Amino acid sequence: MITAATMRDPGAMPHRSMLFVPGSNASMMSTAYVYGADAIMFDLEDAVALREKDSARLMVFHALQSPVYAGTDTVVRINPLDTPYGRDDLEACVRAGARTIRLPKTDSADDIRELEHEVEDIERDCGREVGSTRLMAAIESASGVVNAVEIAQASPRMVSIALAGFDYVIDLQTTRSREGTELFYARCAVLHAARVAGIAAYDVVWSDVNDEEGFLAEVELIKRLGFNGKSLVNPRQVPLLHEAFAPTEDELAHAQVVVAAAEKAERDGLGVVSLGGKMIDAPIIVAARRTIAFADASGVRRQERHA
Repeated sequence: MITAATMRDPGAMPHRSMLFVPGSNASMMSTAYVYGADAIMFDLEDAVALREKDSARLMVFHALQSPVYAGTDTVVRINPLDTPYGRDDLEACVRAGARTIRLPKTDSADDIRELEHEVEDIERDCGREVGSTRLMAAIESASGVVNAVEIAQASPRMVSIALAGFDYVIDLQTTRSREGTELFYARCAVLHAARVAGIAAYDVVWSDVNDEEGFLAEVELIKRLGFNGKSLVNPRQVPLLHEAFAPTEDELAHAQVVVAAAEKAERDGLGVVSLGGKMIDAPIIVAARRTIAFADASGVRRQERHA
């Protein structure tokens, strides 16, 4: 059985981009893997009209079993369990082998515990390894933000938590701005909840695909805050996001020196790592390894981008 220790490792590989793919768009579903996103999220909720719910579910069921997605981290955003579609979505996607289920409109830890119970029943019934289906919570309300820590810790299956900005700003009785001031508290709350639970945090989508300058400014903001990545609505945003998360040449060089010093200290049996006369503690080494992982995935930038 997969345990929390093996599932909760957002630093094991970069998960910068999660690309939304409408479950009713057969053309995009057949090609989405070519865009190089770290995760593909098949959407059965908002992107699918009511009259297409059943056909979209069937298409996602088959896509999840396609060999072209065998090496892809697949996520499915199901409909809420209290709708006529949610449980059918869950049944189909768990049986088809979805790696992660994204629960929209998560307001409390009880929502995750209910989802976990349903997933386990389906795994046992279909013969899938119990515990192998991971969970992600989408925070879309003031209640969800206030309860974010409890939500993030509600199940050992939880691997990430995502902020969804559209419904959240409606709940706050405000509007989405280019600067994102209205999201600052929610971003901090969701990010802190993720770090308490040891899971990944994803930022909101940037819906104006033609405003690359605004998109990159927002990416720099959430990168500085500490988010692992961002949900995306257009394939054009994937390379922009990945390049923005890439370290500079100087950052990579420093990280390599730090990791080399740590490895030498380990080989020499030293309990303390020293570099240039300064002590290097564990968080710095972890950050250096993360920088190298991002460079391996994205390459490097020649200079720091300024928002």
